[in-house]
Amino acid sequence: MTRRSRSSVVRGATVFTAAAVVGAIVASTVWVEATARGHVYGVDDAPAAPVALVLGARVENGAPARYLAARVDAAARLVESGRVEVLLLSGNGSGDSGDEIAAMTDDLVARGIDPARLVADPFGLNTRDSCLRAARTFGIARALVVSQGMHTARALAQCRDAGIEADGVDAPVAVSRPAAIRQFGRELLARPKAAATRLLGTPPTVESPPTDAVRRALELVSR
Repeated sequence: MTRRSRSSVVRGATVFTAAAVVGAIVASTVWVEATARGHVYGVDDAPAAPVALVLGARVENGAPARYLAARVDAAARLVESGRVEVLLLSGNGSGDSGDEIAAMTDDLVARGIDPARLVADPFGLNTRDSCLRAARTFGIARALVVSQGMHTARALAQCRDAGIEADGVDAPVAVSRPAAIRQFGRELLARPKAAATRLLGTPPTVESPPTDAVRRALELVSR
């Protein structure tokens, strides 16, 4: 093969790869946005639901970092307003940055949220895992899912794909422009992965026997 022929092959492969990546991003974004359309709300206008699924995020020095702090604040407001009875805290209980569940729990209890309203899932290692485990392990059929920005729409789509009648709650957070751009890029790349795991039927990283912890919490707080 001549040098010119090899160059043509490389260019063709590069163009094909780029087209495939763009196509995957577009297709997955269409799925996410079509599923989420009309189902994402602000904290103050969110519909009522028995449970809110609060998704974990980075912890700093044992406390919720900026994104997680905003989610915790939104979750507390949902309980305080009477829109939600129980919070399922789903995240990595032994993550590189710290225990996301402990950080969320401590913050919520410090805000006066009754610990009886809190159910922990320390094996929500990613968004798909959190949604699948909420449905399969905790038996949730109806919930609000709390995150922010573009991730709210993806989490909502993944929860609905798991069989949960879900609505999203956007917990806005102020970040710098570079941080916002990084999050945008990260989310664009996460959507094709979400679509791929959906098509492949990828199971959660950790599968646990069903538990009635959420049902018991709902019964306890309704007494």
